[in-house]
Amino acid sequence: MSRRQPASTQIASPQGVTALWPRLRELSLVVEACEYERLEADPPSAMERTTTQIRLLGGGTDGLGEDICPFPDERDALPSLPLAGEWTLARFCEHLATLEQWPTPPEWQAARQYRNWAYESAALDLALRQAGGALHDVLGLQPRPVRFVNSFGLGDPPATRTLRDRLARYPSLRFKLDAVPAWTAALTTEVAGTGAVESIDFKGHYGQDVSDSESLIALYDRVLAAFPDALLEDPHDMPEITARLAPQIDRVSYDAPIRTAQDLDSTPLAARNVNVKPSRIGGLRPLLDLYAYCHAQGVRMYGGGMGELGVGRGQIQLLASLFHADAPNDVAPVGYNAADPPDDLPASPLPPRPAVIGFRWQSDSDR
Repeated sequence: MSRRQPASTQIASPQGVTALWPRLRELSLVVEACEYERLEADPPSAMERTTTQIRLLGGGTDGLGEDICPFPDERDALPSLPLAGEWTLARFCEHLATLEQWPTPPEWQAARQYRNWAYESAALDLALRQAGGALHDVLGLQPRPVRFVNSFGLGDPPATRTLRDRLARYPSLRFKLDAVPAWTAALTTEVAGTGAVESIDFKGHYGQDVSDSESLIALYDRVLAAFPDALLEDPHDMPEITARLAPQIDRVSYDAPIRTAQDLDSTPLAARNVNVKPSRIGGLRPLLDLYAYCHAQGVRMYGGGMGELGVGRGQIQLLASLFHADAPNDVAPVGYNAADPPDDLPASPLPPRPAVIGFRWQSDSDR
């Protein structure tokens, strides 16, 4: 039995979120070839960034997915996999799971999920395009305007310059910020004074050692006092912190530990909110199972990105529009991740723009 009780205040969920995978699994799919393309951030981001677009071809059309792992240099190779054939979407995914997708083992195990998601999302896009259907129509869900936040850290040493520059350019923009013990009381107060922060990310589940627990606990005290309404994502699993968060349980959220629906029942605190990252989950069926589980259990969802540069960003915006459109989704258009964002970026919320056919958001190249 789940240890969770539905949260008292819920972000509205769409109806009909149960039994989603059966609506997709029997889609026919013909794969004839696979191609790869290097994608680069444009405009450049604060750090050099490349990803890999996967293109599956068949039946006179194509399906696209995006592998967020850096595009390999000349020392490495992209896989040459036996993907050609006539499939159902379910059988293609089952076949894909039997293949070694990495010519050399990846540095991080999570990269296997990232790449698998790219292939499966490309397969879904191709199957829908071959069938002449769109994802929202097949699932029976209505796309809605997508509310989004811009996510980043405040630098080292932390300062509010980037935050204030973006608010000056985009006054209605809202933020998800990475908090670190170097946030002073004055800086925390200044950030809170903007009234623009919807989520604080402590990144407490990335395997990083805590060198100064007293400073970390003091950070939590400052954040809890200054941000009484913000989501508290990935808090550290420490007794002193757990005690402070217990009265704030409705605001606690998890991201890094969540790869399956079952993970929601093993978080340090009972998760009332979850950052759903499709590439981290790694597959269509576990993603749809997670959506259904959260809907049934009253767990609030919001979307998260993983540095997508192309079609992958549009795909997570589309999923957000179907499953958690009115949440603080970390799926801002790609331009917001630039070191110096342009002046003509779309504001939140994004109007729903699902492609007429396939698993795509219209004008992906512009996002």
